[in-house]
Amino acid sequence: MSRRFHIKDEIRILGIDDSALIGEKILIVGAFFRGGIWLDGVMSSYITRDGMDGTDSIISMVKSSKHFPQLRIIMLDGITYGGFNPIDIITLHKKTGIPVIVLMRKYPDFELIAKALTHLPHGEERMAIFKRAGSITKVCTVDPLNPVYIQCCGIDLMDAAKIVRSSSTRSNIPEPLRVAHLIATGVILGESRGKA
Repeated sequence: MSRRFHIKDEIRILGIDDSALIGEKILIVGAFFRGGIWLDGVMSSYITRDGMDGTDSIISMVKSSKHFPQLRIIMLDGITYGGFNPIDIITLHKKTGIPVIVLMRKYPDFELIAKALTHLPHGEERMAIFKRAGSITKVCTVDPLNPVYIQCCGIDLMDAAKIVRSSSTRSNIPEPLRVAHLIATGVILGESRGKA
């Protein structure tokens, strides 16, 4: 069930991204934003590289945060973290009560993903999480020639697209995700690099 709601300019968004794949435990960082303008807080946790603990780790990180009562949107940079640690957005929404928006720079190649998953334990379960995430929609933000793609749970698609556009204040990527990426890579690598 998707929820429609009034979207304020300073809607509280938590953008989550992971760090570089160094070691078995991968840092994930959440950047808590008011819209796409104001960073209000940072949180972090760890997940297992290519593991199955990403969803539970994010739920725990979100629910234990002092920002939890104000949070209106969880924004993810893709559906997998730490390699192929899948995030079940249906469970994430159910257990937090917060709508989830997944953002991708490119349309995923499901054949390639399915092939990669044959080399990992729980391959069918991982693929089921991908499929449960629902349809993928193209959204234009700052540069109409360089669209992004989204999936969402617990929020109407039109509202999700509006939030993605309004929070993309510096680039095609919403500011909460862009900043989460900068922090995560900077902490682990000593300097931020790559694209969110």
